[in-house]
Amino acid sequence: MKSLAVLSLFSVFTAVTARAEMRDAATHEELSLQYRKTSQEDPMSKLAAAKGPDPSTANPMKSLIGDSEVLCFNGMVTLVPKRAVLQIPQNLADRLKYQPGAKLLSWAQFYALNRGWITTVEVSRVQAAGTSAMSEVTQKQISKSANLIVATYQAGPISVLPLKVPVETTAKIPQS
Repeated sequence: MKSLAVLSLFSVFTAVTARAEMRDAATHEELSLQYRKTSQEDPMSKLAAAKGPDPSTANPMKSLIGDSEVLCFNGMVTLVPKRAVLQIPQNLADRLKYQPGAKLLSWAQFYALNRGWITTVEVSRVQAAGTSAMSEVTQKQISKSANLIVATYQAGPISVLPLKVPVETTAKIPQS
């Protein structure tokens, strides 16, 4: 039985090696020539140096905790972006404070465990940017809800900027 398995394995090996192409290994001279060609054609050498301030120093990192709202309940905590919480009822205001020893969870895990007191409102990118207002029906539902309301975009929490009111400019016509 073993000799049959070895024989079939040997026949497979000879069939594979018969089809394989044999090549010589590259020599040092060939590799050096190829390296010189590629270093002369380096596209990075043609790029101009960037001008202006260093972006890493111009925009320093901000605090993750400072840019987030904390939702904490029953020994669990999660972070959502500032302005993602659209409504905070009085009876749930204490759940926006960190409780020492709470376990950090992702938004999806935290929301799955706390759907009883959190309601999400799906918003579009335009609404989150403050360019377009939410529908009146949605605004009415938010105002009547007794749950904490969190704005989401594709099921993840997102900041909702205040609605941008177009500035009315009155052009004065000079009288001649």
